Amino acid sequence: MPTDEDLDGLVPAAQAGDAEALNALLVRLQPLVLRRCSRFLPHRADAEEAAQDTLLAVSRGLGGWTGRGSFRGWVTVIASNCARATYRALRRRSEVAGLAPWLEGVDPQTTSVIAGTRLDLLESLDALGAAYPDLGELGYDEIAEVLGLPLTTVRDRIHRARTFVRARLRLSLDERRR
Repeated sequence: MPTDEDLDGLVPAAQAGDAEALNALLVRLQPLVLRRCSRFLPHRADAEEAAQDTLLAVSRGLGGWTGRGSFRGWVTVIASNCARATYRALRRRSEVAGLAPWLEGVDPQTTSVIAGTRLDLLESLDALGAAYPDLGELGYDEIAEVLGLPLTTVRDRIHRARTFVRARLRLSLDERRR
């Protein structure tokens, strides 16, 4: 897995328009991105789709990375968002096609706990976004600045959001065990 130091020379060169550096950067990021997407999506083909979307988003948005924080962290956030978007798109397609909702009728005998938990996590993240729309991929200080709120309020809301997700996942896991 590439470290930030491995990418230090490639990122500025790619941002400056060096196509070879961009290609080398994306090749080095691909295993990290695929691994991250696979944590969200239980089927490899879906994770690969999300990974491709991530690499495209990284290449298009590379000029927007300011150097604040870890580059790998920035890429990981993009990968997580692309995996969630892929999941939502797959879910919409299944609903439009008239297929049963993904989480209903999940057979614990044929669905691994890990795959079921991933789906539960995606469902919880969607519910979290609806319940707390002011949360995003910004740092705590940035969220406080954008919302015009004290940092302590932002931290409290994020704590409540984590508690919300934890409770939903616990409930879902308990239901699956029954």
